Amino acid sequence: MFMTSRILLVAALLFTVFNERSTACTNFLITKGATRDNTNMISYSADSHVLYGELYYWPAADYPENAWLEVYEWDTGKHLGRIPQVRHTYKVVGNMNEHQVAIGETTFGGRPEIGQDTSAIMDYGSLIYIALQRAKTAREAIQVMTSLANQYGYYSSGESFSIADKNEVWIMEMIGKGMKMVPEGKGKNKRMVNAYKGAVWVALRIPDGYISGHANHARITTFPLNDPENCLYAPDVISYARERGFYDGSDENFSFSDVYAPVDFEGARFCEARVWSGFNKVKAGMDEYLDYITGKNLAHRMPLWIKPDQKLSLSDVFALMRDYYQNTPLDMTKDPGAGPYQSIVRWRPLTWTVDGVTYFNERAISTQQTGFSFIAQCRGNLPDPIGGILWFGVDDTYSTVYSPMYCGISKVPEAFAEGNGSMMEFNENAAFWVFNQVSNFAYTRYCDMIPEIQKVQQELENTYIQRTPYIDEVALKMYQDDPEAAIAFLTDYSVNAGNHTVAVWKKLYAYLFTKYMDGNIKTPVPGQKNPQVKQPGYSQDFYRIIIRETGDKFRVPGNPTH
Repeated sequence: MFMTSRILLVAALLFTVFNERSTACTNFLITKGATRDNTNMISYSADSHVLYGELYYWPAADYPENAWLEVYEWDTGKHLGRIPQVRHTYKVVGNMNEHQVAIGETTFGGRPEIGQDTSAIMDYGSLIYIALQRAKTAREAIQVMTSLANQYGYYSSGESFSIADKNEVWIMEMIGKGMKMVPEGKGKNKRMVNAYKGAVWVALRIPDGYISGHANHARITTFPLNDPENCLYAPDVISYARERGFYDGSDENFSFSDVYAPVDFEGARFCEARVWSGFNKVKAGMDEYLDYITGKNLAHRMPLWIKPDQKLSLSDVFALMRDYYQNTPLDMTKDPGAGPYQSIVRWRPLTWTVDGVTYFNERAISTQQTGFSFIAQCRGNLPDPIGGILWFGVDDTYSTVYSPMYCGISKVPEAFAEGNGSMMEFNENAAFWVFNQVSNFAYTRYCDMIPEIQKVQQELENTYIQRTPYIDEVALKMYQDDPEAAIAFLTDYSVNAGNHTVAVWKKLYAYLFTKYMDGNIKTPVPGQKNPQVKQPGYSQDFYRIIIRETGDKFRVPGNPTH
């Protein structure tokens, strides 16, 4: 009897416009030599206007021989096919498994003439979550993902993957080969098969002490051909490009990105600029690449990785994901699009046309359409169930709270769990909706409300960070005597932390709404029924914009008396 197990990755990232999909996510990869606590980390924001932010969970499981796994496209929920299931799968919390393997991604699309393999079974999301259930190390995850893509076909467009464990951090870039249907077999057994089945890819290990990043544009250029300790690649990654007429140079000069995803203005300004902004926070001299990330000199590409000037703390990595180009020439609070209250968001579309001329808004790391984000912390000094922490948040990274989810836990917080609301089903107890209430209200008067949000955000995160050594110590002592008791302890802690975060955020929304509704700023007055009401109006700069547009239309004649 065939048993069936199903990956149902609740319908997520269906993009109706390619440009929106190709500017959708941001990752940073941080090696332990670049961190203060000697831990590997990757960060990931999953950005989409239809992605509902929730924390996926798969328990470890055993399957009988001849079991099957049904595969559904992560973006759409479309059934792609089925593959044989393995006998044992590992526990997965979000994008991190019980062995501290963590995976993130960003989509870069690639050459449109390659096309899509519509006969394929493996999309990028399924590659991630199947690999997490089957791999004990980052290298093994690479092997699982590439083998699955080659055996069952790769359904998606170009992807950059961040793959980490407690020892190594890798960046892998992959793109499908399209379709070339040829006959196979004879007589009644004759059928048409795809001669281009599978994908071409390159994976590079980030040198210890360095950080890397990717944000919807392929970043691997040239790579070593004879260094399997640090570089792995598909055997046909160069020959396929030659066959398709994409490349005719030497093997040594082959650049994956330049061949399979040549950078253009949008790739630089909307995608590479986000990587630059993160790098710019931790290393001096990145202004050198302003001409590149503004699309003025596309040949002046940034390095794939940099060595930060100082080792990074966990809070520093949180800060990498909270960025709107502040303190740079691209600062989103410094143009009229910020409105009267210095907003860091821009409503889509990303590009717009006026009088036949096309313009754009900046695309920052922090954006309103983030479904969920995380920082995966892989710590080799502790047993795996204790060592791995997925710091998880929902909605806009600038106003989210990263709550600790240990990778060994046996369930996730109710407020973050799958099935607790959806993109079209409001649930007042779901983290996604609670955080969106706060952020979307804050967008109406951002410069006034965001400091109050950040105060509570930092109080929560600092508490969780400061508490971590104690939780580790208690869990380790328990683990040595009774691993199951330690798992129960970590589960209780993570569940309570997540639910507490959401409870605090509910109260924050009530406070902000009461204080700032109707454009006023109200504060209580001791001993009086009514609050003090301030009406600070718009900024002087915004009033000047109104005057420039309207002239004397709103000018009060004489001396105003009101």
